[in-house]
Amino acid sequence: MKIAVLALQGAFLEHEMILRRLGVDCFEVRQKQDWQQQKDALIIPGGESTTQGKLLDELGLLSPIREEIEHGLPVFGTCAGLILLSRDVEGNSTSAPAPPRLGTMQIATARNAYGRQLGSFHVEATFEGIEGKIPMTFIRAPYIKEVTEAVEVLAKVDNRIVAARQENQLVTAFHPELDIDTRVHEYFLNIVRNR
Repeated sequence: MKIAVLALQGAFLEHEMILRRLGVDCFEVRQKQDWQQQKDALIIPGGESTTQGKLLDELGLLSPIREEIEHGLPVFGTCAGLILLSRDVEGNSTSAPAPPRLGTMQIATARNAYGRQLGSFHVEATFEGIEGKIPMTFIRAPYIKEVTEAVEVLAKVDNRIVAARQENQLVTAFHPELDIDTRVHEYFLNIVRNR
């Protein structure tokens, strides 16, 4: 198994460290030629979704990545990755055009939804398909406001959706890569194995 990790900006190194701890081969995607390598899945890290979206567009990566996801490539987006995969996003400036994003998942997301006061927080909560509670670290996190029936809700915190799956696509509003618990990554790797 070989996992591509989008490495334009954000917490990509932390995802790579967890994948290596799990004995999974990975490589960084920084330009179009990197994307042409053989891969079994993609991870889109947390960071700044607007910056990542613009870079994906400028580097000519937006369309080829979208196309592969739509054709079944498993993808795991955390925080900013969730925003990039969302079909609809609230909280973008109304005066400027919406920043580029992949928009492959049938979810509506609220950006920076917890506001600056609750910019960062940590909880433990249940996650559908994983036994026991898992640690969840939120940093200026979004949450999912709405899903279609194609989307399975996997976790909620304070009655807000913070993890979901649509076929080959998995998203979390929190950062599992910032905790030592590897179960969310293992959950994703099972999606990759079973596709």
